[in-house]
Amino acid sequence: MSALTDYPITRKWPAQHPERIQLYSLPTPNGIKVSAMLEETGLAYEAHKVDFATNDQMTPEFLSLNPNNKIPAIIDPNGPGGKPLALWESGAILIYLAEKSGKLLPADPAAKYETIQWLMWQMGGLGPMTGQLGFFHKFAGKEYEDRRPFERYRDEVKRLLGVLDRQLEGRQFIMGDDYTIADVTSWPWARNINGFYEAAEVTGYLDHKNVVRWVETCLKRPASEKAINIPPRN
Repeated sequence: MSALTDYPITRKWPAQHPERIQLYSLPTPNGIKVSAMLEETGLAYEAHKVDFATNDQMTPEFLSLNPNNKIPAIIDPNGPGGKPLALWESGAILIYLAEKSGKLLPADPAAKYETIQWLMWQMGGLGPMTGQLGFFHKFAGKEYEDRRPFERYRDEVKRLLGVLDRQLEGRQFIMGDDYTIADVTSWPWARNINGFYEAAEVTGYLDHKNVVRWVETCLKRPASEKAINIPPRN
């Protein structure tokens, strides 16, 4: 597609600023990642609310951009070669925005891939396991008589918190002194354990002192403070 208006999603969410990156999202942990990244990099963007309450993510317009019907998704009207680029999957978006802006991803090849390694750790572990724990601890899954699913995800989140806590020992951020996409991708999920999912007690979250300190540090960043409400739910 050669122009932003060629994308069907823009019929449901018209761009007021078509020269900016278009963000289709909601302030869930995965959504917050990309909002925080956009705020950190200073790239101009326009946020559109994808309302789960009305199943916006299942509409033909949204599915035309992301066939996996998940947020977040973006369209960069000025992608590689000056052509529009549509992307979904938060990890892919973070890498793209880091490379586009030259921020939050080390230039050194070894450090770059070590950082991406931790991004993949969140994508394949901390995020999915924490999401499942939330279902079995707080939502419909808590009514299941068989507690084995809950116990499985609880124990795996405990293990992952331990992995993260050890990595953060003696470090301000996951990769050391520098804040990177490894942090951006992980703190929204760690925050949810102690917040929305109300699972701090069952996971021993507060015993992981390095994680607690790191989440608090990440949340104090101006970009993070904004991102947790982008786009606003109301």
